[in-house]
Amino acid sequence: MATLGDLERSIMERLWQSDAPVTAAELRDELAHKTSAGKDLALTTMLTVLSRLERKGFVDRDRKVRPHLYFAVTTRADHTAELLQQVLGSEPDRAAALARFVGQVSPQEADTLRQLLEQRAATPGDESSSTSAIRATPAN
Repeated sequence: MATLGDLERSIMERLWQSDAPVTAAELRDELAHKTSAGKDLALTTMLTVLSRLERKGFVDRDRKVRPHLYFAVTTRADHTAELLQQVLGSEPDRAAALARFVGQVSPQEADTLRQLLEQRAATPGDESSSTSAIRATPAN
C-alpha cells in the first residue's frame, strides 16, 4: 500500500470520519476551515489529489452523480495495519522491532495483543478472526 502525503492524509482523515460520501468542494471547504492545508487550495488541486488517492486504492467515487461523490475504500485500521506490516517487512530484525513496539504499549493494548494472539493460536491459518477483533476493539 502506498504512503500518504500531508494533504492526502488530511483528506483521508476527513473521509474516514464521514458517514456519507462528499464532493471535492466540500472536502476543500472543510480543510480550509479546519487546517492551514486547505487555505488556498484550488478545486482542481483537490480533484488531482483525489484522483491520486483513487489510483492508490484509498478512494473511490460515485460517477452517477455530478459533482462526483468521494468515499474511502479502506478503513483507517486497515491502512495502519498495512503500514505496520510494511515496516516489519523492511526490518531485518523483526523480533527486535516487535520487542521495542511491545515495550511501548499500554497495559490495555498489551491485553488486546494477548487476546488476539490467543485467538490466532486457536484458529491457525485464519487471520480474518484477528482482523475483525482488532476492528471491534476501541482505541484507547
